[in-house]
Amino acid sequence: MYKVLITRKLPGKWVHELSQEAEVELWEEDYPPPKSWIISRVADKEGILVTLTERVDREIIDSAKRLKVISTYSVGVDHIDVAYAKERNIKVTYTPEVLTDATADLIFGLLIAVARRIVEGDKVIRAGQWSLPWFPTYMLGKEVNHSTLGILGMGRIGQAVLKRAKGFDMRVIYHSRKRHEVEAEFVDLDTLLRESDFLVVTVDLNKETYHLLDYEKLSKLKRTAFLINASRGAVINQQDLVKILKENKIAGAALDVFEKEPIDKDDPLIQFPNVVLTPHLGSATVETRERMAEIAVKNLILSLKGERPLYEVT
Repeated sequence: MYKVLITRKLPGKWVHELSQEAEVELWEEDYPPPKSWIISRVADKEGILVTLTERVDREIIDSAKRLKVISTYSVGVDHIDVAYAKERNIKVTYTPEVLTDATADLIFGLLIAVARRIVEGDKVIRAGQWSLPWFPTYMLGKEVNHSTLGILGMGRIGQAVLKRAKGFDMRVIYHSRKRHEVEAEFVDLDTLLRESDFLVVTVDLNKETYHLLDYEKLSKLKRTAFLINASRGAVINQQDLVKILKENKIAGAALDVFEKEPIDKDDPLIQFPNVVLTPHLGSATVETRERMAEIAVKNLILSLKGERPLYEVT
């Protein structure tokens, strides 16, 4: 039988299914395994299934003398040294497409939550601070309908967000590495920043996008604009975002991802009532996470058998 290492517990039946095809060694805890644990166990493994919290670098790859495939339970692959894996003739597979709708749903949930101050309102009630009846100027938010949505990145998730925006009669503009045949206006980055009422970030994390949104670029947003990020935390310079919020240069932000995860209990982002924070929930539905497990396992099995996986990083 094949020998396989899995670095996290997965939802559904798919680890059991894999155990019918391979000898599986599994990290049983909810927190990520230390790198030393992976290195000490990967030497004789032909396949490894990881998540985005485990960094598969040269040291791990060099420790895996028999490795044929790295299957990641994620759409992003910035945690894997893909170039070196390919140099070693090791396949890298991933789980795109399946999490597109769940992530787009969350993005719109974050957008509406921060625009209409839903989380603030919930906190007011739970704290027993709703002391006055309704009055015309209480907790006014920003109308989503007919506003301008800017999408930074027009891949699968960006296009799914665009589809949802049409239901709100939003004007949609976007900036991406290339133009797409979509019902939205392609603009340069400066125009995107200047004209967006809501800026949604959906780009991959790479050398070009690391800290792409720094103080200078964030300063180009309207004071009435909101920033929404459910891609990768490091696309935004988080220290610069805190500075922008302190200076009231934007109306607010909604973030599902952060430069450091989990964020610290005393992270300055927590102090802002106009910032909505969620703990990396983009793909967190039962249906999506189980489907991701299915794809990650099938990618692994097919690759070990010398067959074409469902999704390979090219």
